[in-house]
Amino acid sequence: MGEYVIALDQGTTSSRAVLIDRLGRIKGMSQSPFPQLFPQPGWVEHSPKDILSSQLKVLAELLVSTGVSASQIDSIGITNQRETTVVWDRVTGEPIHNAIVWQCRRTTEIVERCCSDAETAAEVTHRTGLIPDAYYSASKIAWILDAVPGARERAEAGELAFGTVDSWLIWNLTQGEVHATDPTNASRTMLFNINTGQWDEWLCRLFNVPEAMLPEVRPSSGDFGMMHHPVIAGAIPIRGVAGDQQAALFGQCCFKPGQVKATFGTGCFLLMSTGQRLCASTHGLVTTVAASALGAAGLEYALEGSVFMAGALIQWLRDGLGIIDDVSQTEELAMSVPDSAGVCVVPAFTGLGAPYWDANARGAIYGLTRGATKAHIVRACLEAQAFQVQDVLQGMARDAGIPVSALAVDGGACRNNFMLQCCADIVGAAIQRPECVESTALGAAYLAGLSTGFWRNTEEIASLRSIERTFMSNVSAGTRSRMLDYWHECVDRTRSR
Repeated sequence: MGEYVIALDQGTTSSRAVLIDRLGRIKGMSQSPFPQLFPQPGWVEHSPKDILSSQLKVLAELLVSTGVSASQIDSIGITNQRETTVVWDRVTGEPIHNAIVWQCRRTTEIVERCCSDAETAAEVTHRTGLIPDAYYSASKIAWILDAVPGARERAEAGELAFGTVDSWLIWNLTQGEVHATDPTNASRTMLFNINTGQWDEWLCRLFNVPEAMLPEVRPSSGDFGMMHHPVIAGAIPIRGVAGDQQAALFGQCCFKPGQVKATFGTGCFLLMSTGQRLCASTHGLVTTVAASALGAAGLEYALEGSVFMAGALIQWLRDGLGIIDDVSQTEELAMSVPDSAGVCVVPAFTGLGAPYWDANARGAIYGLTRGATKAHIVRACLEAQAFQVQDVLQGMARDAGIPVSALAVDGGACRNNFMLQCCADIVGAAIQRPECVESTALGAAYLAGLSTGFWRNTEEIASLRSIERTFMSNVSAGTRSRMLDYWHECVDRTRSR
């Protein structure tokens, strides 16, 4: 057994390789961006070869910089941007089109056509846990097969393979020996039945996707073949795979029903573990498969809510309004005033996500007076993140029937102490920031190491987690209620009619 586990963290804008030791400590990291492609307004693509080459590059750099050899690596875990779609030739390994990224909206009409009636849309949600949308992979596959001459016929003949980014990496790292994914990534395609844990024939017919294209679904903590690529000398087992948000839930050690994590990035993704209970949402959330150490014993689930504007809102203060030069200034500015002086920012720049799902809503600033300053606007933007988190958490608590007592946070924005204190005040629960905020990479590594016995069980992993700081509410229930009432009044004004 080796001394380390490597997490390959393939994100939307960059690829990373992270070296993790037996105590869950990060001992080395390499990161490399890759090009973003925007062929038309609303279209977003990646070159699958750029994804692969950047991931191999950072893996090689990590091994060189740390002086670690393949023989010292116990296993590899993979975590990835979800929903992004790759289709390639099974013989040559060549992609037949650029990857269509999860952000891309080109396939909206396909989804609207396939799910044109309420009965069909409801059946899709029942089978997948998802709200029908171009966000997911199904319509992206259909678009590629229709756009590339001869692709549909080749797919039906079994000559083409589909995969989310994890499958594309696994295929190449194993030199074409393994075409597989895990349940977390499969559950984001809108072709996977989360009730049965299998690809769904009815969904494949609905979206006109040949089942012959689909990868084998293997447990998140399981065998995905051996990496024996020329970039390294030696072979390393791939033993863990999970989509990035589910990997972060696992990395935050949210193993019990009711435990919740929030990842603050460009947006904010919140997941609540519901264990082996599949909990359908009636409050604007989606039900998804959680990463699990159960292996073939069954699936575990989570409720998920997506907030579109989190870190992106702060970037807008810098790049759009120009009222800050660096995101680090927001904390000092927000604390320079006692409150937001009635200013409320509803950041519906691209519509409102969970729990509202109002694509036509647009952002607004309310409560401006002559006394409002940039400090008040900055404070209101940080408060808006907390309000949005509370909206999602309230839906989770109602759907699961479990009150939220603590929220584990990670991501770049969680370094802002004011924003986390504001979250604690608005949510009325403990906000826990761990010593290591690289939860996504940790989750992928833990899944791999559990499969090999590098770590014995989830109890051992949970014992490694250390909380750097806990934020507790400093406001009364009455104050919290008044703040939320005003927020919801502003949201209601902003929503489309």
